[in-house]
Amino acid sequence: MSYTFALVGNPNSGKTTMFNEITGSTQYVGNWPGVTVEKKEGKARKFKEDIKIVDLPGIYSLSPYTMEEVIARDYIVDEKPDVVINIVDATNIERNLYLTTQLIELGIPVVVALNMMDVVISRQDDINIENLSGYLGVPVLAASASKGMGINEIVEKALESAQSSIAAGSAGKCKVFHGAIEQSLEKVQALIQPLVEKKKYNSRWVALKLLEDDEKIKEKLNVPITLMADIKGFREELERKYDNDMETLIADNRYSFISDIISKTVKKKVKGNSLTLSDKIDRVVTNRILAIPIFLAVMFAIFQVSFGPLGSFTIDWLDTFINETIAGKVTSWLEAGGAAEWLKALIIDGILAGMGSMLVFVPQIMIVFFFLSLLEDSGYMARAAFVMDRILRKLGLSGKSFIPMLMGFGCSVPAVMASRTLENEKDRRLTIILTPFMSCGARLPVYALFAAAFFAQNQGMVIFSIYVLGIVVAVLSGIILKKFLLKGEVAPFVMELPPYRIPTLKGILIHMLDRGKGFVKKAGTVIFAAAVVIWFLQTFSGSLQMVEDPGESIMGSIGKAVVPIFVPLGLDDWRAAVALLTGLVAKEVVVSTLGILSGVGEVAENSIELSAALQMYFTPLKAYAFMAFTLLYMPCVAAFGAIKREMNLWKWTLFTIGYQTAIAWIVAFLIYQGGNLLGLG
Repeated sequence: MSYTFALVGNPNSGKTTMFNEITGSTQYVGNWPGVTVEKKEGKARKFKEDIKIVDLPGIYSLSPYTMEEVIARDYIVDEKPDVVINIVDATNIERNLYLTTQLIELGIPVVVALNMMDVVISRQDDINIENLSGYLGVPVLAASASKGMGINEIVEKALESAQSSIAAGSAGKCKVFHGAIEQSLEKVQALIQPLVEKKKYNSRWVALKLLEDDEKIKEKLNVPITLMADIKGFREELERKYDNDMETLIADNRYSFISDIISKTVKKKVKGNSLTLSDKIDRVVTNRILAIPIFLAVMFAIFQVSFGPLGSFTIDWLDTFINETIAGKVTSWLEAGGAAEWLKALIIDGILAGMGSMLVFVPQIMIVFFFLSLLEDSGYMARAAFVMDRILRKLGLSGKSFIPMLMGFGCSVPAVMASRTLENEKDRRLTIILTPFMSCGARLPVYALFAAAFFAQNQGMVIFSIYVLGIVVAVLSGIILKKFLLKGEVAPFVMELPPYRIPTLKGILIHMLDRGKGFVKKAGTVIFAAAVVIWFLQTFSGSLQMVEDPGESIMGSIGKAVVPIFVPLGLDDWRAAVALLTGLVAKEVVVSTLGILSGVGEVAENSIELSAALQMYFTPLKAYAFMAFTLLYMPCVAAFGAIKREMNLWKWTLFTIGYQTAIAWIVAFLIYQGGNLLGLG
């Protein structure tokens, strides 16, 4: 027999970490809100039963105000999982139990996992789990997902609940409402019984939602107007009696119930008005004056380490391995086997040169991802979103837009998709337009190549400046677009700042390897195919004759046709123009293209020779203009597809791509022409 368990909890409650522990999945784990946009699925390991685990978005309540809440509530209500495992952050138990009381009312078996109990114990706080379970009317178990503690016990308890079909009818045991509210609830419950039987919904929960005048529930059940009129009478009577609106009355009752059981089950050693370590750190890192300089200093330090001596060492080592060891052996095998010249050229000058040119930068990129995952898992990135809210509001955006924009530093595709969590359509469109200006990881090999070739003594500084340039362009674009095209009020932004935590090595490695795996996968698919196509186009003429001079090839003809567009940017060599065109497939292909077109495939010291080749048709100023254009112009075709899906209109999609590319041209033009005026050419 198969079972389905849904994981539900607040953002930062450790829900996704719990999912990874149960399923053994390498699901991305972050310590900032919004990391889970859609439900994820996996199979529970270490159990003979067939158990599907569904990881739902992090939510604070079941009121459908946000996309995450709609996804989570619809899944639980309509798909009816066998058990809901409610992940509760034991260090913030009072706030987390608000969602717990709502889940219990759904009538589906609930098992509460008190996560982060190791932190509770370290603080010398005490939670009487047995009494808490009694008050809630559902099983409550201690756990620490980051340490793998209590995971199996939670799944076993959920399995036991599913097998015994004990529905959390605990709504009856969990006495949240009293007096007139409870009496009205019971009367409405009796009135709607025939309606809910068809959908097999829990009548008590539906009665509560109808008292709140929940539009989505009214639509789902197609509630008759006459019935809603009767329910409206109960609601108005309660609002007159208590002199408050219905939603506030219900929320007040929940918090009163929670406060009562917390007072009886939780004892904290540190008084509520005492400053925690997180509070003390936040006094510095979220300080109005120091916050942004600290954030920039942290990012600068990451780039200095990643592209300094450590990063250079990894490039030299991998470069030698690929271009001496591998290329040398492959060449020997081909010559020994009597391979045709065109086949040797394809494999050595095309595939190995193209893929090798990009792969040598993977270790550097992994170092960047290591540090970024360290910041995310520690809780610092949530503070960065809080700090950036002030800047984003000047752009007409809320701090919530920072989440997809931050994800853009990894990959533009999930970053654009994450914009769907924004409730305001204008905010969503503006965020999608600006997010690709955040330099994705795929552009890093381009920066690393040009920084090593032209700015060897200041690689970290130059690459950091490119990232800052993207942010500045996004800020200025946001101001312009919000003023003239996407006018509207700024949506409110509320974000919980999770306590600082020491990241686990396992979590950091999962995050880092997951991103790194994407590069290697691209190398084996997109970049492999692109390298073959680029080699063919630069080896053969229009009459399909092999040519020695790439300028006479098909690729040369294409490059010479489009190069006039790039001449004002200082990019007057057709190879640079072609590299930018192939970068539309994937930004990593820019490096592969330059490697192939520069003819360095058979040279042992590939990256050194490529740098020397680039210095023949680039100057430092031209190189920086090229990097700026690579940063800002249309992202890859995968990102284009994501933009089309999220915009849902061709006119907005084409405007986004056109705007980004036009801005790239203007900025690169200003850099090159301005540099010439200053005598930097």
